[in-house]
Amino acid sequence: MISSTKLARWTAAAPFWLVYLLPVLVWIGALNGGLWVILPPLATWYLFSALDAALGLHTENADPQTEERALFWYRAGVMLWTPVQFVTLFALIWYVSGNAALSGWEKFGIFFGTGVMTGTVGIVYSHELLHQRNNLERRLGDWLLAMVLYSHFRSEHLLVHHLWVGTPRDPVTARYNEGFHRYYPRVLRECPVSAFRAEKRLLARRGLPWWHRRNPFWLYLLLQVAMLALAVALGGWGGLALFLVQAGVAIWQLELTNYVEHYALTRKYLGEGRYEHVKPHHSWNSAHTATNWLLINLQRHSDHHYKPDRRFPLLQTYAESEAPQLPYGYPVMTMAAMVPPVWRRVMNPKVKAWRRTWYPEIEDWSDYNKARTPLPKGSA
Repeated sequence: MISSTKLARWTAAAPFWLVYLLPVLVWIGALNGGLWVILPPLATWYLFSALDAALGLHTENADPQTEERALFWYRAGVMLWTPVQFVTLFALIWYVSGNAALSGWEKFGIFFGTGVMTGTVGIVYSHELLHQRNNLERRLGDWLLAMVLYSHFRSEHLLVHHLWVGTPRDPVTARYNEGFHRYYPRVLRECPVSAFRAEKRLLARRGLPWWHRRNPFWLYLLLQVAMLALAVALGGWGGLALFLVQAGVAIWQLELTNYVEHYALTRKYLGEGRYEHVKPHHSWNSAHTATNWLLINLQRHSDHHYKPDRRFPLLQTYAESEAPQLPYGYPVMTMAAMVPPVWRRVMNPKVKAWRRTWYPEIEDWSDYNKARTPLPKGSA
């Protein structure tokens, strides 16, 4: 176990700061054009996966009782990302939109790479920030989500996903044999509605209407309109188009990750609208070293759902006997998810083994496969 003293050293946190090379790579592409624009996806998807192959698994856990003051370098790295991403994104819009030396395809490539950055790092960091209780970190998380026009993710993730993961009430839990290309339009359609309904129910319990100013959807709208307006102000309609490209790429990456994290892992229905409590075996776990640096331990997803309040340096990893394991880190797994026959060949045998291990008493999985088990009590 990693002690609190060792964890508090800046050298222990340093690998998680490698992501700050991504804005540099994006700017190299913007300044040079040509094939330089593919540096961000090459680094995030392939370089970190190659480092995984070289470094293997990191299965050592930090002391979960470590105090906040020992996590300064980890928290600073996450919080600093919001202003860095904001300046990088809008400076790029200003520079690229008015640059006649760059072709249309080069401009698209630059902002595709920017979307890889805002999706791989920005949304993942917003996820960490939104799980914290203080307003500063939550607001920084809101800004990151507004930069990719996905502000409703905060409500959907905290009020729906964490409560109802592994049940038919959670749109984000991918169903068995549901390919990503069917999953993606479904969650784009269902998640904003699900998030709004969750906030509406929360306000109703306080005796307030949905249009009350305490509904965070007003904040989401304000921030997103401000981001769009700034993009137009800095780059005109071309700047707006570039902004939308990076937002689309970022959202696509988020939902690819969501697809991988819970594919076909369902909670057992206990009758009368009740489901078993969330356990580590209801999320796919991955202990791959380098991609956990890139994604601030998001791949230790089994523990995140088991203990959502834990900051990322303290997330625990689990052995095969406690949680199902992905064969590779998220970048490789999301690439496999884009090709459904490959995905099914890799993951369906693992799902079947998981079912035999954890639920040998369930003989008919057809209702679970199609999300036809009853809605959880209190979720409607």
